[in-house]
Amino acid sequence: MQSHPTHPEEGGPVGPPSGATPEARRGLSRRNLLATLGVTAAGGALALVSFQDDAQAAMTPAMTAMATKAKASAHAWCMVIDLRTCDGCKGCTMACQQRHGLRDEQTWINVYEMKDAAGGTFNMPRPCMMCEDAPCMYICPVGANVRTDDGLVLVDTEACIGSRACMAACPYEARYFNWTDPLPQKRMPAPSTPQMPVPEKGVVGKCVFCADRLPQGELPACVSGCPMGVLFIGDLVTDIAVNGMGKTVVLSEFLRANDAVRFKEELGTNPRVYYILGHGQNLGG
Repeated sequence: MQSHPTHPEEGGPVGPPSGATPEARRGLSRRNLLATLGVTAAGGALALVSFQDDAQAAMTPAMTAMATKAKASAHAWCMVIDLRTCDGCKGCTMACQQRHGLRDEQTWINVYEMKDAAGGTFNMPRPCMMCEDAPCMYICPVGANVRTDDGLVLVDTEACIGSRACMAACPYEARYFNWTDPLPQKRMPAPSTPQMPVPEKGVVGKCVFCADRLPQGELPACVSGCPMGVLFIGDLVTDIAVNGMGKTVVLSEFLRANDAVRFKEELGTNPRVYYILGHGQNLGG
């Protein structure tokens, strides 16, 4: 499996000085980044910015093609999962369930125990891959699948008839059927939207990257709920990613420096979830 770092893009309010070298950009302090991004450890707010000049020259043809797609939108959300620090606590799963009112058996982000090259095991969180070329998108008989301008693949539960065709089409097993009635809502009832679906019996549910939070500059529940800082929410346009511990990175450099890979990339789905390995992991299975 090859490493495919993503790309920077135009559009952030601030960038490095013209002609800045990679060394100079790496010299940006975390304090400066947080000040520029508006990210605070207490609030976990997310406001993203572009750092593009030097990374632009290193873009591969595949990255350039993805950049062209992303230009039409102000943001292009993605996720980075650092397997080197995941201890399998399932904090991401529980945070997601609590935020979306899911039952114990409903898990929009699972943490799987996988075998490594040495015969040992490692933990692998697996949300929806938000594929650029998602097999689930066009198979629904009633067109209940939605792709947002910023690249998120969502389900319109008001339109869903529960055919489960999308579940069969997903090679990542990232969609789930609601077999039972939802838990009682703990807050005032709100209309169901693809960005924040209300659980309902007889329809398909899935990870949504907490799409309703992102425009407000807030982290997805799984990202903020991970005590190890394993999950990062990133933006391919502004080329920045942030985890729940307040760590902020230049996305393209982070992926490139750590040889990030994508799960089942050979299928041609172009997932927007990137994994950083480090302990003999093999994501080919």
